[in-house]
Amino acid sequence: MAQHFPHVALVIEGGGTRNSYTAAVLDKFLAEGISFGWVGGISAGSSHTVNFLSGSRKSVREAFVEVPAAREAGGWGSFLRGRGYFNAEYIYETSTAVGQPFAVDFDAIVANPTPFRIGAVRADTGEMVYWGREDLTDLADFTRRVRASSTMPLIMPMPLIDGVRYVDGALGPTGGIPIDAAKKDGFTTFLVLLSRPREYTKPPTSRPAVVRQLFRQYPAVAEAVIRRPDRYNRTREELLTLEKSGSAYVFFPENLTVGNRERNLARLQASFAAGQAQMEGDWPNIMGFLEATNTTLPG
Repeated sequence: MAQHFPHVALVIEGGGTRNSYTAAVLDKFLAEGISFGWVGGISAGSSHTVNFLSGSRKSVREAFVEVPAAREAGGWGSFLRGRGYFNAEYIYETSTAVGQPFAVDFDAIVANPTPFRIGAVRADTGEMVYWGREDLTDLADFTRRVRASSTMPLIMPMPLIDGVRYVDGALGPTGGIPIDAAKKDGFTTFLVLLSRPREYTKPPTSRPAVVRQLFRQYPAVAEAVIRRPDRYNRTREELLTLEKSGSAYVFFPENLTVGNRERNLARLQASFAAGQAQMEGDWPNIMGFLEATNTTLPG
């Protein structure tokens, strides 16, 4: 039976192909007919947001299992040709078009009334920009914004949107976890999907002078890269505080075996399966948290 939880914001962290693990969480939500009052994601989390809103379990899985493993999706040859280690143009714009192998159901996203946000960072100013339902025009424009949100520094070329270059939203003020956008849109209860284990702490940026040199054309990006560990760790601390207060359920992967640039199909399949296995154990606690939100008025 479908269940809607209007007071809960689903907040999704990025993490490249580590999100093959959290794809299993969204697959379970779709299988069980679970929907939320708000959905938001940054970087790989923006792809999760799009596919979840489309209602397609196939797309949720393919985006982080089959797509990264596809020959056209990248590799070091693609990087040397200037297309990026992940060929973002193919992944986000070509393969998602109508009639293509990993087509996105744009009509289903438009028809889904759930408010959403995906975020990217302006390369010129370092400003965080969130796009939502009011920015939906057509599929190509939308998937370019998802691409912008997911553009890993250095290993993927920065896309141009309305004359502005954008880079990964993980460089924004929350370090890649869009809890700020959910709060700004009025939510106080959160289900947060993270792509790092509970005990993880992001280490300080090594050699900041080198970072500044690498991004000398975009000094705002350099400073965002250098500041990201502090921002990310601070946001995780906030989430742990919300968890303790009962305002958030935070999903931490317990058996993560892939990194953010994995392209081996068997490893990605195993990562998805590991996420499924964890969800079977976590499901009663997740549903207990969600059901409690429908018996209590939002704070």
